[in-house]
Amino acid sequence: MGLFNAMRTNYIYRLFKNSAGVNTDSRRVKRNEIFFALSGCRHNGNRYAAEAIENGALCAVIDDRAYETGKTVVVDDALAELQALAGHHRNVLGIPVLAITGTNGKTTTKELVASVLSKREKVHFTRGNLNNHIGVPLTILSAPPDTEIMVIEMGANHAGEIKQLCSIAQPDYGIITNAGMAHIEGFGSFEGVVRAKTELYEYLGQTGGTAIYDDANLLLAEKIHGMEVRAVPYSSPCDDGRELITEPYEADIFLKAVVVYGSEEYVVNTNLFGACNTENIKAAIATGLFFNVPMGDAVCAIEEYRPDNNRSQVKHTGRNTLVCDSYNANPSSMAAAIRSFLKLRAEKKAVILGDMLELGERAEHEHLHILNEIRSIRPENVFLAGRIFGKVAAGSGYGLFDDAAALRSRFEASRPEGFTILIKGSRGTGLEELYDVL
Repeated sequence: MGLFNAMRTNYIYRLFKNSAGVNTDSRRVKRNEIFFALSGCRHNGNRYAAEAIENGALCAVIDDRAYETGKTVVVDDALAELQALAGHHRNVLGIPVLAITGTNGKTTTKELVASVLSKREKVHFTRGNLNNHIGVPLTILSAPPDTEIMVIEMGANHAGEIKQLCSIAQPDYGIITNAGMAHIEGFGSFEGVVRAKTELYEYLGQTGGTAIYDDANLLLAEKIHGMEVRAVPYSSPCDDGRELITEPYEADIFLKAVVVYGSEEYVVNTNLFGACNTENIKAAIATGLFFNVPMGDAVCAIEEYRPDNNRSQVKHTGRNTLVCDSYNANPSSMAAAIRSFLKLRAEKKAVILGDMLELGERAEHEHLHILNEIRSIRPENVFLAGRIFGKVAAGSGYGLFDDAAALRSRFEASRPEGFTILIKGSRGTGLEELYDVL
């Protein structure tokens, strides 16, 4: 950062310290907030600076002098300035930052880790889906002054994005949950996914940070051992010689896990669906132990956590029981959800699946693989929404629908009752529109 840019960031930071925070949505600006006029392919955020100020903004950070007024600060790039301000605030706070990324499970792991660490520390963590080049700065800038540790989720669909987010958040610790088939259009290949995710390990190695990693994941273990980075395995997060073991077994619709640490054994009753969450639980407990959270407190935190984000979430509607996992989907997460669902004891089962997006040339192949996973479900209880499923499942006998709206019309006309229903698809398919009619 040049001297002039640094001076400008320091000036905006002084404004920030006397503000009510930052906002990038002129419609939702609160009094005394700083509005950052971010622009994209379809809109020019500078056009809304006057509106934000009229709505009570302290000032507006813009990057187009055509919109300059007495309550604007002109910068070269409003997004870059937002990121610089967040980086500066992170340095001023001077607290530990733990970054979490991965193909599957990063949001649930982030939630569980934050819950566990909250038993000992004042934790600030990523809310909702604020895990990209805009969301990470907003998360950092919303940290209360008394925050003792931050847990930052990092998402990416192109190479270099994790590296950029690390430069903003400057994590001291990092977790990669796994690397799988997702966002292939952006990464180019599975190898591209792995390289992109391990940008977090590379950053930690360069800055003297610590990776907390799943040593049962052979791919991640191999990558860790090939890098110069301090590494703490899930199975032995402390230097006391005790081993952490976590094993799943299904009970009713909620996951139970047996957790053993040395001579201590716990049965953890979660509010999560799916055996795949066992890895997320182990990550959270291992992280807690590393940060000196007592084992009993960590288990209690896992049991207290209740998902409300359409990830491994169970809803009882009065007519049916829904396994709501429609926030996102890729081949590995969808296959894992289906396998757990098939093991579930329920009198009547149905599955509603939406297209998995951003798979590029592998899209049809991966959707065919999912069709093989559901072959034991009665055809009349399988409902597929989206163009890709519609193509590969033609003639299967399954219910095929162009989109979620068409599927909603189907259920409005004839509502199922007494079913346990798995709902899984990429967020772009909008399957959450179905919940209220089921």
